[in-house]
Amino acid sequence: MFIQTESTPNPATLKFLPGQTVLETGTADFPTADGASASPLATRIFAVNGVSGVFFGNDFVTVTKGDDIEWDHIKPAILGAVMEHFQSGQPVMAGDAVAPSGHAEHTGEDGEIVGQIKELLDTRVRPAVAQDGGDITFHGFDRGVVYLHMQGACAGCPSSTLTLKMGIENLLRHYIPEVTEVRPVAV
Repeated sequence: MFIQTESTPNPATLKFLPGQTVLETGTADFPTADGASASPLATRIFAVNGVSGVFFGNDFVTVTKGDDIEWDHIKPAILGAVMEHFQSGQPVMAGDAVAPSGHAEHTGEDGEIVGQIKELLDTRVRPAVAQDGGDITFHGFDRGVVYLHMQGACAGCPSSTLTLKMGIENLLRHYIPEVTEVRPVAV
């Protein structure tokens, strides 16, 4: 098994491509080891000293390291953990656990606007940020302000504010006049 790695715009995050499907649908974000019990693969990666976050996409695993450790010191152990997992035949998500990430539900009078926001995120934004090892999901909409949750390489990325304001906010405002601003949320 050959696992490729790619850098991301976030220097604390690397993207690992195992050459096979990681998640059939959706994404899964494990910003801390506490929630990793839902995934044997995430648990195995968090066992590597210095790992501070794990994120799964369709065909990639994004790993975030702590500031006090260098990639040269932990990258081989992460590659080993990913390889061992896929060779073990264990599932990525335990039992009937499902990928926990996705757009938040929205009920209320702005349902049509929220539908348009989610559609633009799914067709224009999420595919682009997945190439960088991350994801951006809808969290809420209130009086013109769109709240988005940044995951994987996008969380904590130095260029994420620029991506939100200059990229996503401009895109949404162009197509949906009711949108006035985009803000990040931490979940």
